[in-house]
Amino acid sequence: MSATNTGNIAKLLWPGLNAIWGEYKDYAGEYKDLFDTQSSDKAYEEDQLMPGLGLAPIKTEGAAVQYDTLSQGITSRYTHLAYALGFILTREALDDNQYKSKALKAMKMLARSFKQTKEQVAANVYNRAHTSGYTFGDGSLLCVTNHSTLAGSQSNRLTTAADFSESSVEDLVVLIGGAVDERGLKVKLMPKSLHIPVALQFEAARVLKSMGQNDTANNATNALRSMGMFSDGAKINHYFDDADAFFIRTDAEQGMIHFERTAPEFAQDNDFDTSNLKYKGYERNSFGNTDFRGVYSNGGGA
Repeated sequence: MSATNTGNIAKLLWPGLNAIWGEYKDYAGEYKDLFDTQSSDKAYEEDQLMPGLGLAPIKTEGAAVQYDTLSQGITSRYTHLAYALGFILTREALDDNQYKSKALKAMKMLARSFKQTKEQVAANVYNRAHTSGYTFGDGSLLCVTNHSTLAGSQSNRLTTAADFSESSVEDLVVLIGGAVDERGLKVKLMPKSLHIPVALQFEAARVLKSMGQNDTANNATNALRSMGMFSDGAKINHYFDDADAFFIRTDAEQGMIHFERTAPEFAQDNDFDTSNLKYKGYERNSFGNTDFRGVYSNGGGA
C-alpha cells in the first residue's frame, strides 16, 4: 500500500504551472440501455424457470383427460461482486500543494474510475456473448443457435454471421418473431432496442432513417422505418469491443438483468500515526441474463 508523496506530485509544489490537465468527459450511463436494474439485499439472487404446460391434445368421446406435468427448469444465479479502489495522500503532499483547488480533484477521478468500471463490466456481458467459457443459467453462451429447452434447440443468434445491413437487422427481427417458450408455445416477443458499437453508427443511421431501402436503386419502402422499428435509432455503446457484432434487446420480462446490491460509496479518513489522508470507493453489483430471449445477436462479419 503506497501513498502519494511529495515526490509523486513534485510539479504541484511550486508556483508557475499554467494548467493541470488529464480530466475528460465520460460516456456514462450507457449500461442502463443494456440492462434492467433491480435492487438486492442478499448475497445473490436467483431466478427460477417454470416451463408451463404443452398444447392441449384432442379428447375422444368417453376417454380420460390427459394430464401434463409441471416441472422446475433452469435456475439463474446472480452473485454480487464487490469493487473497491482508493488512494492515499501524505500530509506533507497535501500541505505543500500549491494548487489544492485543482489537484484535489482526485476524488472526482476516483468516481470516474467507478463509473467506467461499471460500464465495462456491463458491456463485457455482451462482448463475451459469443466467447467460449462465459455461460449463463442454461449452461450456454449468451447468444447461440442451440439453447437447450424442453421443446428442443432454440436460437437467439443468426445462424450465419452477416455484416450489419438492412437485411441482417430484418433477419434478426424475423428470428425474434418466431420465438417459442420452453414447451414450444408461441410467445409474443417484440424487438425493443438496437445496440451497436461505435464503428456502425453511420451505417445504422442510413439503415434506420432512410426513406427507401438502403443501398439499392429499387423504389421500395424502408420497412424498418415504416413499421416504426427502433424509432429512437440505434443505441451506441462505446464499450463494445467487436466492430461488427450488434444486438437487439427484446421485451422479455426477465432478460438482461443488473442487480445493485450496494450503490457506489465514497469516504475519506485520516491515519492517526502518519497523518496521511485515505480516500476510497466501494460498490457491489452483478450483471447477467435470465431468459436468453431477452437479447438476440448477430456475431458480425460474414
